[in-house]
Amino acid sequence: MPRFRLIPREERFFDLFVADAANVLDGARQLEAMLRSFDNPDKQAKKIRETEHKGDEISHDIGRRLESTFVTPFDREEIHALISGLDDILDLIEEVADTFVLYRIESPTKTSVKQASLVVQACETLHLALSNLRGFKDMDRYIVEVHRIENEGDKLARAAIAGLFDDGTKTIDVLKWKDVYSLLEDTIDKTEDVADMIERIVVKHA
Repeated sequence: MPRFRLIPREERFFDLFVADAANVLDGARQLEAMLRSFDNPDKQAKKIRETEHKGDEISHDIGRRLESTFVTPFDREEIHALISGLDDILDLIEEVADTFVLYRIESPTKTSVKQASLVVQACETLHLALSNLRGFKDMDRYIVEVHRIENEGDKLARAAIAGLFDDGTKTIDVLKWKDVYSLLEDTIDKTEDVADMIERIVVKHA
């Protein structure tokens, strides 16, 4: 005889985490595509803003489910921190895209494109991690990979910012590109923050 459930299945949250991470990854890929083509940055930035709004809707859905669910897959504070971290990544992706438009940058540098590629790689890894979070096992490889990507991004950003002061770049361009490189590095850093959250959740609940 099937058992009647009074409590919503906690597994729903795992599906929502994956959906949220997939949307973040979509935004990251849109940013990389924007920088690689850069044929209509206004339109591409608008598309990223729409993706960010979709992420807000997913986060609100998770929040509503938290309010009506007695048993959650892990602590509510951890769930809030996880979805907030994912939101932060997407907010930064949107900010990077908007900065290219607002600063009227004529074309991305090779470094900024590489940084955007690293953002995609890190978001792909987070998506894989959250897709395999059920059971709280075998997460180490994903955490290690995000840390590796962050280290690569950190070195890339430092070299790029230092280079701005070595090649006779105009002051206004130095300021613009310093902001862009720093924002992209902040985005990669935030993916590491989310990876660290996942690691803490796994250690606590495995």
